[in-house]
Amino acid sequence: MSEQTQFDVIVIGAGPAGYHAAIRAAQLGRKVACIDAALGKDGKPALGGTCLRVGCIPSKALLDSSRQFHNLQHLFGEHGITANDAKIDVGTMIGRKDKIVKQFTGGIEMLFKANKVKPYFGFATLHANRRVVVKQHDGSEVELSAANVILAAGSDSIELPFAKFDGETIVDNVGALDFTQVPKRLAVIGAGVIGLELGSVWKRLGAEVTILEAMPDFLAAADAEVARTAAREFKKQGLDIRLGAKVSAAEIIGKDQERQVRISFQDKFGEQSITVDKLLVAVGRRAATRGLLAEDSGVKLNERGQIEVDEHCHTGVDGVWAVGDCVRGPMLAHKGFEEGIAVAELIAGLPGHVNFDTIPWVIYTEPEIAWVGKTEQQLKDAGVPYKAGSFPFAANGRAVAMLEPAGFVKILAHAETDRVLGMHLVGANVSELVHEGVLTMEFSGSADDLARICHAHPSLSEVIHDAAMAVDKRAIHKAN
Repeated sequence: MSEQTQFDVIVIGAGPAGYHAAIRAAQLGRKVACIDAALGKDGKPALGGTCLRVGCIPSKALLDSSRQFHNLQHLFGEHGITANDAKIDVGTMIGRKDKIVKQFTGGIEMLFKANKVKPYFGFATLHANRRVVVKQHDGSEVELSAANVILAAGSDSIELPFAKFDGETIVDNVGALDFTQVPKRLAVIGAGVIGLELGSVWKRLGAEVTILEAMPDFLAAADAEVARTAAREFKKQGLDIRLGAKVSAAEIIGKDQERQVRISFQDKFGEQSITVDKLLVAVGRRAATRGLLAEDSGVKLNERGQIEVDEHCHTGVDGVWAVGDCVRGPMLAHKGFEEGIAVAELIAGLPGHVNFDTIPWVIYTEPEIAWVGKTEQQLKDAGVPYKAGSFPFAANGRAVAMLEPAGFVKILAHAETDRVLGMHLVGANVSELVHEGVLTMEFSGSADDLARICHAHPSLSEVIHDAAMAVDKRAIHKAN
């Protein structure tokens, strides 16, 4: 070993959970090191994890670019705006995305410097007694140790055995963010967040997109009415979503520029196959724990390869914690943010806490989909008495003026106490609106509380106000 350094806190992983933990621990006076193995497109270390490099941020950049192009072609005419022979320069679009990524990954580097967090770049392995060995990118090794170690290794795309990633024709989210041209035909395995968002990007830009989902229900985790509304809107947009489609093979045919993928699957119509130019496999993600733990670390993994932790993100090994995608709970960047901060505060003797009941979910399609709390089906299954109020965007002045009338907001409240138990939204900008539900639930608020809070007119937020009033059948702008 060429170097041995003692820290108060070592964080393994500089994604959303890791960099939040590192910065917060440093703010609380701890000497902190943060280790990350990721490299950017330029081959240089890039902090920020999947989210900043190849996930949340770059996908939103492409979603916005493709939305602008689609609206120019299909929506601007209704505003009296005409544009002839509109074209998309994919290279420029990807370059804009890369510039945004570099801005934010560089931003984390600056925050580390400002907070005196020491970065190490390479692959880390946790050993007994909180020793961490880092194999750096130049082949050298460095050994670190600390009073506390926070494991924030993140997650990797799940690869199907019959559809191995080649980074060109069969890709995961990373490859689908870097196509050099719009594929004529794109297939997506998996109708989850990644599949729907990236499928939407390339559909808006002109690709024929077929989404193959093995489950019989669309967006089973969402409210059933929200899922039906979203599916109807996606069908109008030309997304071909096939449910109950179980893929069995993906064979690359042709060579060089003629390479294609022949996909075999079975659905209610029997054995079928389609041939496409690109295949995106988006069947989920798994904890990136391979090589993270030495045999003597004492840290345990569950059957899904996730690190076992208690409600405080402690592994049961003295001074070893784990947060983010590599532990139980939803694989959401903002869930990782909160866990990282909570653990840093617990280490400092403060009351760190994460409320899993109020973590919002968002899918950034058109229309957007968002929810927080329980669905109607979950409340029924649990035997919880509830009442529901909903209101459509089609009756909202701002949404109609924006030419985005699709969707609605539904609020679920306890039938006896009126406490808000869930909020489910599909429509324009609901990624922002869902936080009214989060805030109300965090403060144990009622539907009546929301109904009695003044909302600006005209605004999209009025749909929440009207939905809250509808819970007790007193909505003004619709028949109750």
